[in-house]
Amino acid sequence: MIPHILAFFTTQTGWRAGLLAFGIGAGSALALPPVHALPVLWLTIPGLLAMLGAARTWRSAGLRGLCFGWGFNVAGLYWITHALLTDVATWWWLVPIAVPALALPLGAFTVLPALAAYWARPGWARVLGFAAIWIAAEMLRGVVLTGFPWNLIGTVWAFHAVPLQGAALVGAHGLGLATLVLAALPILGARTMLAGLGVLLLVLTASAARLWREEPTPPGAALVIVQANIPQEAKWREDSRVPNFRTHLDLTREGMARAERMVPPGTRLVAIWPETASPFLLGADPVAQRLAAEALPDGALLLAGTVRAEFAPDGSLAALFNSLVALDSDGLVQGTYDKAHLVPFGEYMPLRGLLPIRLVHGSRDFSAGPGRVVVPLPGLPPAGPLICYEVIFPGEVVGADRPGWLLNVTNDGWFGVSTGPYQHLAAARLRAVEEGLPLARAAQTGISAVIDARGRVVGRLGLDTAGVLVAPLPGALPPTVFARAGLASPGLLLVACLIAVGVLHRRITPQSNPNNEISRKS
Repeated sequence: MIPHILAFFTTQTGWRAGLLAFGIGAGSALALPPVHALPVLWLTIPGLLAMLGAARTWRSAGLRGLCFGWGFNVAGLYWITHALLTDVATWWWLVPIAVPALALPLGAFTVLPALAAYWARPGWARVLGFAAIWIAAEMLRGVVLTGFPWNLIGTVWAFHAVPLQGAALVGAHGLGLATLVLAALPILGARTMLAGLGVLLLVLTASAARLWREEPTPPGAALVIVQANIPQEAKWREDSRVPNFRTHLDLTREGMARAERMVPPGTRLVAIWPETASPFLLGADPVAQRLAAEALPDGALLLAGTVRAEFAPDGSLAALFNSLVALDSDGLVQGTYDKAHLVPFGEYMPLRGLLPIRLVHGSRDFSAGPGRVVVPLPGLPPAGPLICYEVIFPGEVVGADRPGWLLNVTNDGWFGVSTGPYQHLAAARLRAVEEGLPLARAAQTGISAVIDARGRVVGRLGLDTAGVLVAPLPGALPPTVFARAGLASPGLLLVACLIAVGVLHRRITPQSNPNNEISRKS
């Protein structure tokens, strides 16, 4: 049956081939969170490879790769449209074009693996070359034009902690490489596919065994994560600021009271508010600080997302920062972190404003903070703050000083009830496994969660719900292989794959390759 299915892909030409490539690319997005329909990749990836192998010219192969990547990103990023719907009167004209326009340049990164597959010999050389260059392109996507490594193919495994354990060795990119090789096995024949499934079973068994190892000692702290579920369109309205702030205060009191009943005496209590949860300048507003402190028991801390401002000597506004502020129960600021990796068009205007598109409230650009730092907290391990999409960058969430835990505060209210918040959570979960650090996540409309250092979800609050999550802060593991090596770890795998492709090219000819595909017809 497999050869007959692949034969269908090889017979498509012209615009039909482009449309089919777009369609199977869009279908591949079903493997992403929250659907995790992994078996669909056993159709779409072999189908793409068959189409690339049948392409007559490299230009045709590149176009098919572009169409596949375009479809993959249109389906995977459709939720961006919801951000425009928060102000339809202003951005209605962007609704039908924003996602396709963004997905097209992102789809261009699939041209590189498509060309690699076209030029590689059929069989293992094509599979390894395609997978290696795909992951290399993903790594490139993480740095080009400030970087956007969203929906890495390795996130398809984020439905459970067991298949994520390999990220401690080779990161999300290494998982992605294994994913693509596994997905491509049907093109190599049924026996090879069965052998690959056997290897997968062994890997999953070893991964499950890692979850049974001795747990690290917890630091004796309880987290109280506040999820107020305030709609984005109501977040910054002048008449909503005081009620929104009061909602966070009330939920904090409720959560602290619950935590005091649940935890042993002497446990450090830490309340966490999402990104820009405070509608006031919490780090410099004495009234807001006093009100926040009154919601905290003695000795407790509040880690709150807020805007921070710096003023010039003449009193004019000099800079704005998207920040995290740590307050103690006396209302004193114990630490501050300013977001370093800002979102283009959301937090600042690139190209000096040549493209007049700004989605966030306000007319002034945010300024970038100094980079990855730890925030020392009295009585707690130092925190590694990550605001919004700073958490999606593998190998870039920990700086020179290793924190005791990661703290991701975000405002996913922009994306409504869609796949976007689930995809964001999956990226955060992978960072915890990669670094061997527990991670706490506070999201305005969800999904808030506490994740341990092996990627297990300790507790979570669902999407589009208001409430408080009370959960212990798990302990940290020693630095993982990936934490020590960073992107060099999956990079070595890519080099090994490319060396194998070179060896196979020298030893295998199209005539002698038992896995040779149907001759190119298009």
